[in-house]
Amino acid sequence: MDLTEKLEPLIIISSVIIGLIFSKIEIIAQNSDYLITVFLCLMLFGLFLEVPLGKLKNSFKNVKFSLTSLTINFIWTPLFGYFLATLFLKGNVDVMIGFFMLILTPCTDWYLVFTKMAKGDLTLSLSILPMNLILQIILLPIYLVIFFSNGNAMDYAQLARSVLIVIVLPLIAAQIVKFILKNDLKEKISGLFASLEIWFLALAVFCIFASQGKLLFDNLESVVTIFVPLIIFFAANATIDLLLSEKVNFTYPEYASLTMTTLARNSPLALAIAISSFPGHELIAIALVIGPLIELPVLYIVSKFCLWVKDSGLFFVCNYF
Repeated sequence: MDLTEKLEPLIIISSVIIGLIFSKIEIIAQNSDYLITVFLCLMLFGLFLEVPLGKLKNSFKNVKFSLTSLTINFIWTPLFGYFLATLFLKGNVDVMIGFFMLILTPCTDWYLVFTKMAKGDLTLSLSILPMNLILQIILLPIYLVIFFSNGNAMDYAQLARSVLIVIVLPLIAAQIVKFILKNDLKEKISGLFASLEIWFLALAVFCIFASQGKLLFDNLESVVTIFVPLIIFFAANATIDLLLSEKVNFTYPEYASLTMTTLARNSPLALAIAISSFPGHELIAIALVIGPLIELPVLYIVSKFCLWVKDSGLFFVCNYF
């Protein structure tokens, strides 16, 4: 493990703190929002360079993994999320909706970074991404209506634009680069971007908090209430992932991929949806802004927990890895 890997949690937490500090500088706060997408795209471009897409079809054949992941993300998590929202956030509908939107939107970008940290199966994790995207687009408004009797329509054009820019374009660009470049040069570029992934993630986190810091500070009292249900969500799902993986005989890479796929939430995309779909409801956006403050350190800790599970032999399938 090199120095950068050892300092990863400090880098991420420092990005949050520095972002909040710089949010008080108006010119930075106003322009940071536009850079979130740039850094996420660069981070994903590097990740996609490392993923052998030719093997993706084999990942889709892993029906057991797909069904387990989708069941947790889109059946268990909405029900559990609504239970936590009503238990801890009742009386503040906007915060409840923000929390629910965060819970219901599986991550489509930086979960791959944490999957890599946990030595999970990147190709398998990438294979579940299209299904997660499609289902969250379809089910989010349905679940909002069911649980909150809310008739607000989301801006699907904005959502489609976000997916195109953040996911599709980096994926296509990475494949073009791999197709054009020779193996030695391709490996050098891939290695360069691999070493920069944590810094692109840190810059994206900085921009999230720099752009939304004022909103966070202005509504701090309301937002603090979201911490407890989020921590419970992460702890409960991490436990369920471990127990289910052992029960269905997953290999360690499958277990690590399942954990990150079902824990990481799509904060930037959900935030874009909230801002576009619920104008004038700032607390919904605030609930989503607070998500990464809890999520990123938790995902780092969980990635290390997964490695501990692997090394300790607690997860019996590791004996076959």
